[in-house]
Amino acid sequence: MAIQNTPATAVANGEPHIAPLDASKLIVNLSKTLKPLPTTDDVHFGEIKTDHMLVMNYEPTAGWSAPEIKPYGPLSLDPACSCFQYCPNVFEGMKAYVGPDGEPRLFRPHKNMERLARSAERVALPPFDTDALLVLIKRLIAIEARWIPAKPGHSLYIRPTIIGTRPALGVAASDSAMIYVILTPAGLYFKGDAKGIPILAVGHSVRSWPGGTGGHKLGLNYAPGFLPQKIAAKQGYSQVLWLFGDDSRITEAGAMNFFVVVQRDDGDLDVITPPLDGLILPGLTRASCLELLDAHTQGKTVLPNIPASTRLHTHERILTMHDLIAWSAEGKLLEAFCVGTAVVIAPVGRIGFEGKDIVLPTEDTGLGLVGKGLWERVVDIQGGRYPWEDWSVTCE
Repeated sequence: MAIQNTPATAVANGEPHIAPLDASKLIVNLSKTLKPLPTTDDVHFGEIKTDHMLVMNYEPTAGWSAPEIKPYGPLSLDPACSCFQYCPNVFEGMKAYVGPDGEPRLFRPHKNMERLARSAERVALPPFDTDALLVLIKRLIAIEARWIPAKPGHSLYIRPTIIGTRPALGVAASDSAMIYVILTPAGLYFKGDAKGIPILAVGHSVRSWPGGTGGHKLGLNYAPGFLPQKIAAKQGYSQVLWLFGDDSRITEAGAMNFFVVVQRDDGDLDVITPPLDGLILPGLTRASCLELLDAHTQGKTVLPNIPASTRLHTHERILTMHDLIAWSAEGKLLEAFCVGTAVVIAPVGRIGFEGKDIVLPTEDTGLGLVGKGLWERVVDIQGGRYPWEDWSVTCE
């Protein structure tokens, strides 16, 4: 099946027309042979790919080509492409879920498109129509709907990616680009650490810095963290808790946003996460958690298993390891958890810092009161089982 394309370039007054990204020009070439679906036990994050992918290209004299959904396979790129030499590569993480009606759904996808556009702008990649790209992603998901696992906690992970494809070695912004979207069925991210992830606080290597790119989802942000991650793993830790500055300021945990829950003297709970000061990625799950926590305190909803009378005070402020040490010594540090698209919400069991561990009360039990309440509510919204504003979007 194919929707016929029209030429991308039309000449008017001697000047080429730069074609925008146009979802109506979609070409669909379906695979003649479909892959067998994995069992849920075989689903490991990012390893299995679905049958099809979405691809489109931008050239400076023509604009965006007709987007195409075609069988999953290798890309053909010039060895001198900017993406290999200077890393103008950006991506997003999204998920599709099966709703109660059996239809695929996305979770706040417009927010992902907005962040993808901001990241692309940060590395001077060509602009694109975010609404058009979302329409195309929904079409791809509809075609690949059989790949969405129905098991609770499972989903179809979506990886939209934009790379610079200028085939020249000159140090300059890439005026050519490719957008492609691939899909992979996903189960639980931390299978062996359901009772609490051990993380190692690291300050000798930094993930981001003021004026840098830490607030954008760029491929170049991730590779420098691989060596510290390997070192942490050798010491028995699953993730790195990135610190910044002489005050051991906490930023992110691995590629996730970080939260702590602290007991207040008045009986309420403080829920604290580092601020969006350019050092950390403005995570979609992070923002959703903050909004749900505030909604609980405001009486707009009651999070599962959390009494309506329990007020949850959210704070986006500087958080240091010394804060955690003091709260732990006072018995006020109740729980810590990481949030992100891949993990949703994952418990932290212990935090290594300067040769000692801060052990969380939930190390052997998994998510605490707040983390578990958030996990249940977010997962129910994602799957369309709990209507909440316009967060769950069908792929009609």
